[in-house]
Amino acid sequence: MSSLSRELVFLILQFLDEEKFKESVHRLEKESGFFFNTKYFDEKVLAGEWDEVEKYLSGFTKLDDNRYSMKIFFEIRKQKYLEALDKQDKAKAVEILVQDLRVFSTFNEELYKEITQLLTLHNFRENEQLSKYGDTKTARTIMLGELKKLIEANPLFRDKLTFPTLRSSRLRTLINQSLNWQHQLCKNPRPNPDIKTLFTDHTCAVPNGPLAPPQVNQPITTLTKPTAFPSLGAHAPFPPGAAVAAAANAGALASWMAAAASGASTVQAAAVTPASIPMPQNQVSILKRPPATPGVVDYQNPEHELMKRLRPAPSVEEVTYPAPRQHAPPVSLEDLPLKAALALHQGSTVTSMEFHPMQDTLLLVGSATGEITLWELAAREKLVSRPFKIWDMANCSPPLQALIAKETPMSVIRVAWSPDGNFIGVAYAKHLIHLYAFSGPNELRQHAEVDAHVGAVNDLAFANPNRQLCVVTCGDDQLIKVWDVSGRKHFTFEGHEAPVYSICPHHKENIQFIFSTAIDGKIKAWLYDNMGSRVDYDAPGKWCTTMLYSADGTRLFSCGTSKDGDVFLVEWNESEGSIKRTYLGFQKKLAGMVQFDTSKNHFLAVGQDAQIKFWDMDNINVLTSTDAEGGLPALPRLRFNREGNLLAVTTADNGFKILANQAGFRSLRAMETSAFERMRTPADSSLTKAPVPGAPVASVSCKVELGSPVRPSPMLNGVDPPKPRVDDLADNPRPWQLAEILDPAQCRQATLPDTGSSTKVVRLLYTNSGAGILALGFNGIQRLWKWVRNEQNPSGKATAAAVPQHWQPNSGLLMTNDVSGVNLEEANPCIALSKNDSYVMSAAGGKVSLFNMMTFKVMTTFMPPPPPSSFLAFHPQDNNIIAVGMEDSTIHIYNVRVDEVKSKLKGHLKRITGLAFSTTLSILVSSAADALICFWSIDTWEKRKSVVIPMPAGKVAVGDTRVQFHVDQIRILAVHETQLAILDASKMECIRQWIPQDSLSSHITSAVYACNSQLIYTTFRDGNIGVFDADTLGLRCRISPSAYLPQVNQGLSPLVVAAHPQEPNQFAVGLNDGSVKVIEPTEAEGKWGMVPPSEAINTSPSTTSNQTP
Repeated sequence: MSSLSRELVFLILQFLDEEKFKESVHRLEKESGFFFNTKYFDEKVLAGEWDEVEKYLSGFTKLDDNRYSMKIFFEIRKQKYLEALDKQDKAKAVEILVQDLRVFSTFNEELYKEITQLLTLHNFRENEQLSKYGDTKTARTIMLGELKKLIEANPLFRDKLTFPTLRSSRLRTLINQSLNWQHQLCKNPRPNPDIKTLFTDHTCAVPNGPLAPPQVNQPITTLTKPTAFPSLGAHAPFPPGAAVAAAANAGALASWMAAAASGASTVQAAAVTPASIPMPQNQVSILKRPPATPGVVDYQNPEHELMKRLRPAPSVEEVTYPAPRQHAPPVSLEDLPLKAALALHQGSTVTSMEFHPMQDTLLLVGSATGEITLWELAAREKLVSRPFKIWDMANCSPPLQALIAKETPMSVIRVAWSPDGNFIGVAYAKHLIHLYAFSGPNELRQHAEVDAHVGAVNDLAFANPNRQLCVVTCGDDQLIKVWDVSGRKHFTFEGHEAPVYSICPHHKENIQFIFSTAIDGKIKAWLYDNMGSRVDYDAPGKWCTTMLYSADGTRLFSCGTSKDGDVFLVEWNESEGSIKRTYLGFQKKLAGMVQFDTSKNHFLAVGQDAQIKFWDMDNINVLTSTDAEGGLPALPRLRFNREGNLLAVTTADNGFKILANQAGFRSLRAMETSAFERMRTPADSSLTKAPVPGAPVASVSCKVELGSPVRPSPMLNGVDPPKPRVDDLADNPRPWQLAEILDPAQCRQATLPDTGSSTKVVRLLYTNSGAGILALGFNGIQRLWKWVRNEQNPSGKATAAAVPQHWQPNSGLLMTNDVSGVNLEEANPCIALSKNDSYVMSAAGGKVSLFNMMTFKVMTTFMPPPPPSSFLAFHPQDNNIIAVGMEDSTIHIYNVRVDEVKSKLKGHLKRITGLAFSTTLSILVSSAADALICFWSIDTWEKRKSVVIPMPAGKVAVGDTRVQFHVDQIRILAVHETQLAILDASKMECIRQWIPQDSLSSHITSAVYACNSQLIYTTFRDGNIGVFDADTLGLRCRISPSAYLPQVNQGLSPLVVAAHPQEPNQFAVGLNDGSVKVIEPTEAEGKWGMVPPSEAINTSPSTTSNQTP
């Protein structure tokens, strides 16, 4: 509709209002969607006319247009539901629940279940978070205030909340002006003409008789106006504050999913009101398009427990929008890696490179021959090299088998690391992708081979939708596909009409999406559903384009080439879907595609004309360029490392160079001192196996840390082991030193508030959301602490920089286990938390209790002793299935829903002390006080194998053994008081071991992987805490008791350690006096120590027996 037609609608609205055609006014407002009458909306909300409220809203937005719209409809329907409950009209409440609220279960099933539970209460005010719900009128008023905030923040209501400023009776005035003009054009104008119709143009009739009156052009008397009407108070604008906030939000939430708000930008619900519904992460408002109804997929918000949503309303300040971009520090050429540090020869044309996401000097290289190579740059050596080969010909499609039969070259198109550095993806020029599991410098294992596309696989990237690691690929077959790391396909996206050239998975808070570009220049965006593309734009140049985000994920860039050879490097305005700036400096037309990369949040680099050109992101002109001392091809490929201090560029002689800045040179020198050669030797005879009578087990050999009592001889076949190489990069290399934290000022720590019922902490968990800590005491009582979102802690996550609150419901209930008749000295308390943090299951020698984390009420009890439970674990794919380890050495597979033990697993000789599931390998791993590790199929619950952890000489296999899976779901951390051990679950064997020694010689009390499995936090009986490298079991950092315990510690020691689920450098320890401490490195350090030199020694594979019990 044209702007004049739109203005005409406003004139008609004013006229109808003045004529008091009220129903017509609001119907036109709704049907046109031009003006949202807040006064009318307010009246209907306060009157509780919910059907009319939703009907009026439907003219401006639909429920699934964006998260603001969803919250608006949710708040209305929830209020309607609560009012029915308040009237004790259960039938009406059930009808509302089923017909109106059920739609929200698609986005958050747990929320829907919690709302449903309100039906079971005599008065819903018994719910902790609704206890302050007052009368209906007050509740509606509070809810209305929240709705206004949501409406003002909703982009779909932008420019629709303010009625244009018009003089009264503007339409009448325009009609009168038109009639005057028509009268002036009359051939026989008459004074005071009588206007009887507006349906035809006005003309004055010719008078009867011989004499005509003289011509007089007097203005026509204006159309009489009825008596005055009330002013258009309903059309007055809202106060400007919220509008400003909404405008700011529109730009800051920028993404081409512009109106798809991020999970961090939340408008919380009122206290008395309900809860804010989590944003469905796939909500999208298409750029510059009318609202559509996008498809939906449930990627749960990790903080969706009801107690976080049904809470007192925060102030409007809690409507958080991303802060304005801080001014970047002045750009210095010294920040750029411009100087050649080293040159390495690959042996064939390098086609793709990628630095390890954690280890800055580890570079993965793919070549035109299909070979992939892992380089340690500081040592200038190839750690691993894998030539191309088919792993399983039987699983290849006939076209691929035909290509292989013709010996068609299989060039590598793309290599990529997973975000955690545990997997490598390789895309080939024909059909295939290979996935490798990376578990250490020399350990690259085949993981999955996928016949992914017909023709070339043009790009590959990792993504984490719904916290599941996936691989995204695109190819010549015009498709984008999403696979899990086992090679199972989850999605296929169709819509491109040309081969797909590149993909860029990304996320804005909890919204996961994928950009894709095709060789016809089309850019599309996809959510993880099957509802088609959400964006369809032309790339500059309309040919091959690559898209990348800045390191902080806030700025989007693309670089591409046209068929004519013109290069386009641009930054996008995500909120508009338009180009924000175009960078200059490309003089020549090129035959081929350029590559580019971003460094931190400052620089762009492009390989062109046998040199590397650099731009400051905020300046369109070239900042500088370098030819890297010569030898570059016309279109060099390039890649920055994570810190931006190293830049890998390809050379024309089948190799690559590493450019560095000063920090990069320092990094290479530091890492150079820890370069090592892996050594292989038979297992030392002092590594003894603990005999288990009557239980045949596999013989085990492990890598043992040098310096331990069971260390093998340093001589290898009579020859001294090779020493780390020192090349010409280091003038005075600084040897690696263990980081030791001896003083409280050397780390950040917070002691959780004392609850007055402290007893030694025997189990400790972070909530899955990362915002709370749960401790189970020796007496069976569980305590919960929560961090609140405030200025000091804007994320609301656990942090040592803020002290949390001890959380309890208003009822004062404690989460107390049944300990009647239990000897607590002999009990083995156990605990497990559901994935959504809604329920916790625990026991302390008595029955297993299932607690509601919101009310602390016991939902049910089961598995009464004897025998008592000793370990609990939820099945990762079904919260109704629980593995329960027992004191009598059995494992019960229990279905809570039907209250039935489905299977009873027997294989241990002593009580069960650890359980861990791997969905990747479809196994359950169990450990017990007999030092035996058992592997069970979760499909048949049959035992596959048993392995005994070897005990150091003179040690006996007594005490608890805990097990935990690495994030790759393949390696296992086994913890015993005498050692740390790493097992390979795919081979069901022990591969590495560390024995307490030197300054850490006391017994181990607990150990756990960091959330990214790069570190292992270990506590010792004497109060020391060790931070180990998870790959090598090398000690990175020792935290002395003096750093976190009081000077007069009176025998204090940590009994248990827990790792934060999202912050890899944060952990918590539970002490034997009942206190809990959260510990982090200082802000200046940011992490725990440096990667130590590896001291692990590989044992000869020939010494490992694979007998199966």
